Amino acid sequence: MVAAIRKKFNESFTVAGYQQYLALLNEKFKGAIEFRVAETPVFIDRIFKEKILSACESIVDFIVQPNFTELTNNAIPLNVQVPNQNKHTHFIAFDFGICENDQGELEPQLIEMQGFPTLFGYQIWQDLICRKQFNIPDNYSCYLNGFTTETYTNLLNEIIVSNYSPEEVILLELFPHEQKTKIDFYFTSEYTGISVVCLTELIKEGADLFYFKDNKKIQIKRIYNRIIFDDLQQQKKEIQEKGKILFEELNVEWVPHPNWFYRISKYTLPFIHHPYVPTTWFLNELKQVPKDLENYVLKPLFSFAGQGVVIDVTPEDIQSVNDPENWILQKKVKYAAVINTPNEPAKAELRIFYFWKEGNARPIATNNLARLSKGKMIGVRYNQDKDWVGGSLAYFEK
Repeated sequence: MVAAIRKKFNESFTVAGYQQYLALLNEKFKGAIEFRVAETPVFIDRIFKEKILSACESIVDFIVQPNFTELTNNAIPLNVQVPNQNKHTHFIAFDFGICENDQGELEPQLIEMQGFPTLFGYQIWQDLICRKQFNIPDNYSCYLNGFTTETYTNLLNEIIVSNYSPEEVILLELFPHEQKTKIDFYFTSEYTGISVVCLTELIKEGADLFYFKDNKKIQIKRIYNRIIFDDLQQQKKEIQEKGKILFEELNVEWVPHPNWFYRISKYTLPFIHHPYVPTTWFLNELKQVPKDLENYVLKPLFSFAGQGVVIDVTPEDIQSVNDPENWILQKKVKYAAVINTPNEPAKAELRIFYFWKEGNARPIATNNLARLSKGKMIGVRYNQDKDWVGGSLAYFEK
């Protein structure tokens, strides 16, 4: 997006250099990166950065309202409500598309948000390797609000581990070593000292949870939760039965508490009114079906990774929905193919990380990841056999 930097990067790019980049990324945990890594970072100027942050801060203003919990009480399905919710989430991720408005101007548009972790650990490593391999300008940083590798890592530690010993804190996931995001689990463990634990390894005694580490049974005081309950509900019956302990009264702290996954989500979108947030309605509150349905997308509230999304909506699609309270209709955005590549240009989506330390009045923007696409949508299935697509990061002008 910054023409001079893009031109210089592309002119110096070589396939051999990209292969070396991949080798360095895989150096610490060989074979753990199971998603495609894009050939390039995204370069964002100061003006566009401020546009993104203005949208984020506007949404944060809504989230920190005293009545936010009351407004989102219906966001959590009854079968996945977890006791002992805390006052606020510890993490928020905002997904923005780099889009083109009706005047042909570039602007961010919010796609989704989640009160849930993402690749917080891996992105530290990716920045270090990207700077080592490529010529990234000194006045550009992947970090926001003046954060550095050190201060970001320290804050991540403070939030996840808090006042506990790292061995009393676990990263909890379903079959973590089989997940495509496992590289982040390993780096999170490296940077924080906590263990990566599968749901099946939990031991429950009364209201206490334990796990084994080096043949020693250790009580779990705090859970860095990476389990998405939609995924849990797709598992075999015995795994789902094991998962029921997560919905019981337990002597553990959650970071973040699972309820925030639902409260800060697609469910929140209809409440937000901002130029960089597409108009969104709960389907059951839609007074009139728009005549230009081709400009909208139909999304189920309680699904993950784009499952169930209807891109080319028809009146019949809306009429066939039996539970309209669980769906939203959202105005489509027009992704801009702004990343020049050796062949066709790529589109980009940016995920902005917000961290919320306990005791602070509001969360703060810290870091990001980026995803590049040449397909109809962002995601692996839409980018088969394409290059200059996949996972990356953005560098923002300071």
